[in-house]
Amino acid sequence: MLMVSPLRALINDQFDRLELYCDELGLTIARWHGDVGATKKRDVLREAPRILIITPESLEALFVRRAGALEQLFGDLEAVVVDELHAFIGTERGRQLQSLLSRIEVVKGDRIRRIGLSATLGDMGLAADYLRPGEGEAAKIIRGSRGGQELQLQVRGYRAPTTQGGRAPDTGPGAPQDPLEPIAEHLFRNLRGGHNLIFANSRGRVELLSDLLRAKADSARIPNSFWPHHGSLAKELREDVEAKLKDSSAPANAVCTVTLELGIDIGAVESIAQVGAPASVAALRQRLGRSGRRGGPAVLRVYVSEPEITAQTPIHGTLRDQLVQSVAAIDLLLTQWYEPPASGCLHLSTLVQQTLSLIAERGGIVPRAAWHALCSVGPFRAVEPELYGEFLRCLAEAELITQSTDGSLLLDVVGERIVNHFEFYAAFVVPEEYLLVNAGRPLGTLPIENPIGEGSLVVFAGRRWRVRHVDAARKVIDVEPAAGGRPPLFGGAGPTVHDGIRKAMLARYLSSDVPRYLDPAATELLQEGRDAFNGLGLATARLLELGPDVVLFPWAGDRIMNTLAVALRSAELEASAEGVAIVIEDAEVDAVLHVLEGLAAGHLGTAESLAAAVLNKRSAKYDWVLSEPLLARDYAGRALDLTGATRTASNILAAQDTLRASE
Repeated sequence: MLMVSPLRALINDQFDRLELYCDELGLTIARWHGDVGATKKRDVLREAPRILIITPESLEALFVRRAGALEQLFGDLEAVVVDELHAFIGTERGRQLQSLLSRIEVVKGDRIRRIGLSATLGDMGLAADYLRPGEGEAAKIIRGSRGGQELQLQVRGYRAPTTQGGRAPDTGPGAPQDPLEPIAEHLFRNLRGGHNLIFANSRGRVELLSDLLRAKADSARIPNSFWPHHGSLAKELREDVEAKLKDSSAPANAVCTVTLELGIDIGAVESIAQVGAPASVAALRQRLGRSGRRGGPAVLRVYVSEPEITAQTPIHGTLRDQLVQSVAAIDLLLTQWYEPPASGCLHLSTLVQQTLSLIAERGGIVPRAAWHALCSVGPFRAVEPELYGEFLRCLAEAELITQSTDGSLLLDVVGERIVNHFEFYAAFVVPEEYLLVNAGRPLGTLPIENPIGEGSLVVFAGRRWRVRHVDAARKVIDVEPAAGGRPPLFGGAGPTVHDGIRKAMLARYLSSDVPRYLDPAATELLQEGRDAFNGLGLATARLLELGPDVVLFPWAGDRIMNTLAVALRSAELEASAEGVAIVIEDAEVDAVLHVLEGLAAGHLGTAESLAAAVLNKRSAKYDWVLSEPLLARDYAGRALDLTGATRTASNILAAQDTLRASE
């Protein structure tokens, strides 16, 4: 059996637990990822264990570097288990995994049973189709019987002072109060004696909260029990936090990102804290699932901070949308609704990687056979032969591939260099980073574009540091303890907000019901948001004229919002999606309505033609290889929802017509 898992730490945890059972059953089990030594890997290749736990990247490396051993490893393979299935669906990494599963079946010469495991799947049919593309209807879906667990829930509201530029302020003596200070105070008072997970929405916020909580422990002269945990920290630091959480003899709290969202064994967790509005119901459910596993209730605390309203606050900023988004996500969570997997993406960047990998595995392959393996019977089924031919020409122009006299595709000079680099095995972009070191001990990594110079103050690994020296050639930053600092800027965009959440937000604005789980401050913020909503007439209007600008309130998900903004910009209107609103600067209402009418009538062309007007469509790892027409097709599938935008434009126009008729 082959078990594919998204995280090395999760593999290590699973291996430790499963090894005991396998010993009793007389089964051999092994793990394979970047931290496993060469000797252990040679043992795997020699003995072909009955169970192998592996990451997609290490599986990719087997195809590229150990092609001769594939039949030995997978010749008798009976089943593939994909753990945490939801973590793969709709991503470049997930499409890579689909392709690898298909290629394993080619090696074996037979179909292999595929099993997916997840606690947070929304549309089970789409998930089943991910597991076996085109054949999801034949999948057997087994739902867990666990249910009826008590949930204790509170949403706490806070008012934050407006900060300059949205950047976290300096900390230390004499620094202004941080907007997260009152949240940190409540967390410190209520969680310091137990085992809890505190999820923040970014690595920077993790660092800031950890620093505030450590300072409170120091001020109270008690041992600190709050530690950061995120992907940029050194492995040893993360493992130390995980060990503290497993140790029930002392209190331990992790301030974390998605790194502790998946199923690593961290012992009994008493409660979950979510700082900031959850962007995803599925993620909220996954996080909540870490609490109450030992028969007790699941406990969720949500902390939402809304900025004070000033004369500079944009009109849509008065709606208290972060608080309302949190309530909407909880509404959907309680009905067991989760976001369905993303669909319609071509994933051409990953197709670049898989084409190069297939050539490396086979030592050369004719174009028709490559298309058949990857597209016809593989996961890239939306790529027809003509499109694949155009795609191959792009790879040839970029010197990734060349064609021999017998028609076989071979790696060209650039392709050879890419495939032979260790970063090739990951389908996603691996950012260039600096290594932070204190007294020779690695602390973690920072994105190289983060401007940090000698003498700078920084908060990292939950502590405050001063930069002593920057070695640009070796990409190493040497730091020493300091009294002040600010969390560094980390890259990466957050998850997109789904259409279902925005619809639930609208329902909450239209309702007068006040959820019992809101504290008095959150109740007050909800009422302020509703008052602003009603004061703007948004119960009936979807379009407002505010001074020189026009503001749309589509109450739609981010992909639809982006499509509407792209359509408006294609008509030379300055449109930008800003949370729940689309702001069109210095625009006439009639010009905006004209675009919406064209969109509703289907006169603005295809999603690809709209995407052609987007200036920067490159986001995936190998997008630089693709031509503009291919980039437009890929962007349209990934970032646009023309059908949803057409429907939403019609709704906005209908609301406008109704409003005019009532005047």
